[in-house]
Amino acid sequence: MSTNTQGPTEKSTALVTGSSSGIGRAIALRLSRDGFHVLVHFHQNKKGADDTLSQVEGSGGTGEIVQFNAKESASIEAALTPYKSISVLVNNAGLHIDGLAGLMSDDAFDQVMRTNAYGPFFLMRHCVRQMLRQKKGSIVNISSLAGQTGNPGQMNYSASKAALIAMTKTLSHEVGSRGIRVNAVAPGLIETEMVSDIPAPYLEQMINRIPLKRMGTADEVAGVVSFLCSKDASYITGHTLSVNGGLFPS
Repeated sequence: MSTNTQGPTEKSTALVTGSSSGIGRAIALRLSRDGFHVLVHFHQNKKGADDTLSQVEGSGGTGEIVQFNAKESASIEAALTPYKSISVLVNNAGLHIDGLAGLMSDDAFDQVMRTNAYGPFFLMRHCVRQMLRQKKGSIVNISSLAGQTGNPGQMNYSASKAALIAMTKTLSHEVGSRGIRVNAVAPGLIETEMVSDIPAPYLEQMINRIPLKRMGTADEVAGVVSFLCSKDASYITGHTLSVNGGLFPS
């Protein structure tokens, strides 16, 4: 389902999943400033998506809202069938249900994997078919520091984000000869709504471990995504770019 349709546009179209808040919103706004017509995706947070679109249009950009469940391939296909020329896909939508491995339920593992790994697979499969016909495109998958190092209490989340890095590398080999680039971004500790769940003493300990001694911002992640989608990154594919303040040099 889509709403707020703007009609035909000469601009290249960028789809940013999970763009109703946080890092996804920052990416949508940055790509809009870069000249893309942005598809603002949400699953349940329609108000957040409306706010993102309002900010896009308020800064002189264009966009529209698309709704689908990133865990379900049928929902994705139904929502995206009307869009025939998506040239940028940013897989940002994600879920975490934390818990120690010995106590983690089947459902907690399955839901996180379906959102963070299956969803991006479904979306890449759909969009790469268009990009192959167009002989161009850029895909950026938002992974995580947890996918590079692991993180206690996040076996499901870490596994899903590591899988996303592996899929990025694999697809880059499959489609590079057709002018399609596939990269990943691995944020570390970023100042978003999710940070509010971290107890203050533990958060302070985490920040003290970061060489730059601060959290990153959503805009800093968005800037890296913007670069990877630009001509300046035309010879970069299959790469995971860490945005973690030096916590995990890569």
